[in-house]
Amino acid sequence: MKIAVIGGGSWGTALAGLLAKKGHRTSLWVYEKEVVESIQRRHVNERYLPGVTLSPSLFASSHLEEVLLKAKWALLATPSHVAREILTRMRPLLADDTPLMIATKGIERNTLMLMSDVACDVLGRKGNQDIAVLSGPSFAQEVIQGHPTAVSLAAADMRLAARIQTAFSTPTFKLFLSQDVTGVQVGGALKNVIALAAGGSDGLGFGFNTKSVLMTRGLVEIARLGIAMGADINTFYGLSGMGDLFLTCSGTLSRNRKVGEEIGKGIPLSKILKRMQTVAEGVYTTEAAYALSQRHKVDMPIIREIHRVLFEDKPPRQAVMDLMKMARGNEIPLEVKR
Repeated sequence: MKIAVIGGGSWGTALAGLLAKKGHRTSLWVYEKEVVESIQRRHVNERYLPGVTLSPSLFASSHLEEVLLKAKWALLATPSHVAREILTRMRPLLADDTPLMIATKGIERNTLMLMSDVACDVLGRKGNQDIAVLSGPSFAQEVIQGHPTAVSLAAADMRLAARIQTAFSTPTFKLFLSQDVTGVQVGGALKNVIALAAGGSDGLGFGFNTKSVLMTRGLVEIARLGIAMGADINTFYGLSGMGDLFLTCSGTLSRNRKVGEEIGKGIPLSKILKRMQTVAEGVYTTEAAYALSQRHKVDMPIIREIHRVLFEDKPPRQAVMDLMKMARGNEIPLEVKR
């Protein structure tokens, strides 16, 4: 069975490498031609996943037609802000019933759609037909190096989810199944925004107390929005909620935490983004998360303050102190207790 992975960044390359190593016929679409040449000739992606040797059987190309030809499954791992464009290019090359796995974490800024909704919109599918989403605590570098990792896989069709689970699972990479397609995506997208705040706390020189507050209350905000959008609250206690949030806020490999740290140190966002080779999804997702909180009338003070820091030039230290001023009330809402 041939599996096409669309997106040759660190995460897409790691997943393609994992599948190829397991023995699947795997093709990888990469935007940059120099990266294609590096993978094809030297079996490395020095730009996005340096120091990792990939399976010689992994085929890379910058032509979607080559990558998707005769593919039985497709996996999307592009940045969220280009997902619609790439899916539009993929549509004439995919059969209507080709399963699509989405490993992109984000929310479309203009429409406020989750990635599965964008895929359904572009591909003309209804009710997440033949679509699954992959999310959870998983640094690409550690996955491809064989560090024990577990993630969430959500799909409306549990038979499809079980097939993907079998195809992807290795002794060190495991998938736990869920039917909460919305919740898994909300957790995977918004944890990047909270990671900006956690990094900002580090950059300001605050300690573990501060970060633990941001992470814990950040999870509350993620769950509030997810529930308002129809998610199951239990999802946010799992790998794609609490697990991914903990990793992204604490891990030194986290791009979003690093961006937040530099903002906390006073470096302008424009300068940070200009010198980055990879995408920090949290910056894009902050705008969408803030807009969704207004649409659903959900109180999300941390998200609001991050938005003010990124896009309204509010000093990070002032944002933290304002959050402390407004911190009050019951930790567990009375309606949840009942």
